[in-house]
Amino acid sequence: MTKISAVILTKNEENMLGDCIDSVSFCDEIIVIDDNSSDRTAELAKLLGAKVFEHTSTNFSEKRNFGLKKAKNKWVLYIDADERVSPDLKKSIMDAVNKTKTEFDAYKLDRKNFYFGKHEWPYIEKLERLFKKSALREWVGILHETALVSGEIGELNGFLQHFTHRDLSSMVAKTIEWSKIEAELRFKSHHPKMTWWRFFRVMITGFYNSYIKQEGFKAGIAGLVESIYQSFSLFVTYARLWELQNDSESRA
Repeated sequence: MTKISAVILTKNEENMLGDCIDSVSFCDEIIVIDDNSSDRTAELAKLLGAKVFEHTSTNFSEKRNFGLKKAKNKWVLYIDADERVSPDLKKSIMDAVNKTKTEFDAYKLDRKNFYFGKHEWPYIEKLERLFKKSALREWVGILHETALVSGEIGELNGFLQHFTHRDLSSMVAKTIEWSKIEAELRFKSHHPKMTWWRFFRVMITGFYNSYIKQEGFKAGIAGLVESIYQSFSLFVTYARLWELQNDSESRA
């Protein structure tokens, strides 16, 4: 049987980690890359049999690359603490890695999002998360990381279940934390100066992409709340960008 290493990124995820680890219990090695959690995340991971390594960084690619170095097996599966491998996906993964002749060097997984604990999002994402260790060159990108793969990429059946945006408090906290990084990235890339109409454009685009393009309207009130929130989140990011641009002009 071909062996798999599961790599889980965590930060204060004691309430979500147990079910995550349980869903990847079929893997031969479970590695937790913990970003200085202040709760019992690291302790719980060890109790559940995972290998825990500390790595503090706001760069997600750095953390994923660090996990890659720690993984010992032929295949590496990346999963976040708020994600779960469904039984159908587990079967697909095991079938793929145990083929006598493997056709692909990496696989995209279908990720199904659930908002506010139970509301299923209509749009299904496709994410590269399962790799031959030898084929995964590295991850790049600070927040929206991308895997650089040498070889062919296939797709698997079954869902990676993602329980995101579980409540408004955690959503706002996340926006406050990550909007600063997003704004700094845009500022460093010399984003055009923010004007009044740019705010409306990004907010309308954010709402349209979530509510119409991804068919968030099919999720009822939860879809409306999520789509309005996406618009708000973009507003905060670009307001921070405007603030950085203003400060830069003041110092000039």
